Amino acid sequence: MEEFKIRLLHLHHCRGIGQQGILKILQYDPSLKNLYHFSAPLLRNITQLSSESFPKFHYDLHHLDPTKIILNLTTNKINYVTIFDKDYPYLLKQIYNPPLVLYTIGNISLMKNPCLAIVGSRKGNEIARIAIEELLPPLIKKGINIVSGLAKGVDTIAHQSTIKLKGKTIGILGSGFFHVYPQENELLAENMKKEHLLISEYPPQARPQRWHFPMRNRIISGLCRGTLIIQAEERSGSLITAEYALQEGREVFAVPGYISDSLSRGTNRLIQQGAKLVLHGEDIIEEFFI
Repeated sequence: MEEFKIRLLHLHHCRGIGQQGILKILQYDPSLKNLYHFSAPLLRNITQLSSESFPKFHYDLHHLDPTKIILNLTTNKINYVTIFDKDYPYLLKQIYNPPLVLYTIGNISLMKNPCLAIVGSRKGNEIARIAIEELLPPLIKKGINIVSGLAKGVDTIAHQSTIKLKGKTIGILGSGFFHVYPQENELLAENMKKEHLLISEYPPQARPQRWHFPMRNRIISGLCRGTLIIQAEERSGSLITAEYALQEGREVFAVPGYISDSLSRGTNRLIQQGAKLVLHGEDIIEEFFI
């Protein structure tokens, strides 16, 4: 099993190949015992990689040293868990297209506790802070961890408020740990490494890409029994997270707002479509612990 994990980790660090390509290799060679013995034409046929991507992948497969990959993770206190490990979060494993590998820094036991995602607009303001700090105390008292995406606005407020109120929070990155985005949240991320938890599906050296963030949202909702939306425009990334939650049969909650406020149009629309309107933390707790 250990050799398999190391080979999967090696694949995950190779350039030019993504999750779907790795899955194709696993379908062809489930144990990865033959990984380093495939001919280039056969490997190209298995992965179906483009003529631009395949040479990068093939080079890294035969030149990246897995020992150095593991040393780099260990040196930077980065743990990793694969979807084949018993420690992989159960709820996340149930979603469509779950990450094959998760990289973590911090208290990994937090992944086992009941979690609530809190997301919203990057323009989230003091109204969001007041709402979050009103809702959090009973949730924290019940041992519910708060998950968000370390983005500007509501995500930042959710993490900061949870820490302030002595709760536990989990941040899901859309990049590797060496390139925290946005940069202004580097200090917040550093503080969360100590008693909280950071998670990424990307190797530490991976830089943030625009398409990483919608993908990250499936992890935010996938770890959680429910997702709470606070302040969201009608076209908001937060609504993508809500959509993922709905697709996986998870609860969706929303805090209402003024009909004239552009930051309330997305949340009000969610409520109109059936999301549970939230006024108190107990409104969430009763759905978590029925």
